[in-house]
Amino acid sequence: MPADVAATAGLLAAGGYVADTALATTVHLALRMGRPLFLEGEPGTGKTEIAKVLAAQLPRHLVRLQCYDGLDLSAAAYEWNHARQLMAIRLAEAAGNVADVERSIYDRRFLEARPLLQALEGEPAVLLIDELDRADEPFEAFLLEVLADFQITVPELGTLKAATPPVVIITSNRTREVHDAIRRRCLYHWVDYPDAAREKAILKLRAPGVSEKLSAQVVAFVQRLRGGDYFKLPGVAETIDWANALAALDATELEPASVDATLGVLLKYQDDIAKLKGEEAARLVTEARDAA
Repeated sequence: MPADVAATAGLLAAGGYVADTALATTVHLALRMGRPLFLEGEPGTGKTEIAKVLAAQLPRHLVRLQCYDGLDLSAAAYEWNHARQLMAIRLAEAAGNVADVERSIYDRRFLEARPLLQALEGEPAVLLIDELDRADEPFEAFLLEVLADFQITVPELGTLKAATPPVVIITSNRTREVHDAIRRRCLYHWVDYPDAAREKAILKLRAPGVSEKLSAQVVAFVQRLRGGDYFKLPGVAETIDWANALAALDATELEPASVDATLGVLLKYQDDIAKLKGEEAARLVTEARDAA
């Protein structure tokens, strides 16, 4: 584990993630204190990437639980392999050992581990619980034991506790409020859009083939775009993709024509593209060139 906040920032930077001091401090404290880290913010601000970078740099095995509507315990934590259990019963009946089967039918070998249990067993892991706000509210109750004690209680088998607690990262895009019981068990950080200086540093790491001039103009354009009234503002991922797309078209600086032609890389809704395309895009290009 990194020794201090500066070392944590360096560890993230080595994995291609440029963190500000507040984020590096929160990540460091989560690692040092062994507490889950709850990251909230707009889509595309780099929440999921933090877990990926930590897994690569610590290094640890990454276990990802992608949340969705209808997610339940059998998909998230564990499930009994009923087919194997039934086969064991039939084999025991054929051998006349029914009494033994009754004692062992709920043995660990019949339990299929899903992401939560996988992260507690085996090699040290980074557990990413991604987009928790997409899961149903009752599902959050399943997580409380994992987040508080790094264990899962299986009624038929007993308590399965992690030998090495995983590093837990929970993300939310805030499509709904996550319950206070989850928040109290975690350290919290709001991941915001980066400022211009940090976004330039991110592009330098993640899009090294883009010229410094074009990179500065792209960042200036996107920073101004985020100040507008659009349905879905571009995140850092879109900034990186757009810079790489312009470089792939051999652009050396922003031009209104190339901007209009590539807005589908930066924006993901037609209403937003229609609103920006043309005069508004040309205006932002001029401002971006002047700022850069």
